[in-house]
Amino acid sequence: MTPPEAPEDGRNQPRVKPPAASVCVPDSLTVLQNRSDFLKAARAKRQGTSSMMVQARKRGAGEATGIRVGFTCSKKVGNAVARNRAKRRLREAARAVLPNQGRDGWDYVLIGRAEVTAARPFEALKDDLRYALRKVHGGK
Repeated sequence: MTPPEAPEDGRNQPRVKPPAASVCVPDSLTVLQNRSDFLKAARAKRQGTSSMMVQARKRGAGEATGIRVGFTCSKKVGNAVARNRAKRRLREAARAVLPNQGRDGWDYVLIGRAEVTAARPFEALKDDLRYALRKVHGGK
């Protein structure tokens, strides 16, 4: 006799595989991964807010298409747990704001700030990102 949770035929049930693509960032956004892309953004426009620093650059002709975004936090933000939490919040804010307010052909790097990025209310975090994008793109 088999235990009640075992399948009748004795074979293992197939496991559900997670999606191969990241579900954190929508298809309209591409995540920056190369250090050279981060360095290029660091030499371009930047706008600070109370909860983050946003660096943005318009890519030249022949480079990748679409909106690209990168996330980083220095060790000043805290230990690995604190840095990862801040980056998760930045990632979610970018997922919500950049598809509508970001511009095609631009790279954005969101940099977390010590103690503030992880503690700021999420709606205020998104408002900070919207404000920074308006300033970077020349709006009021």
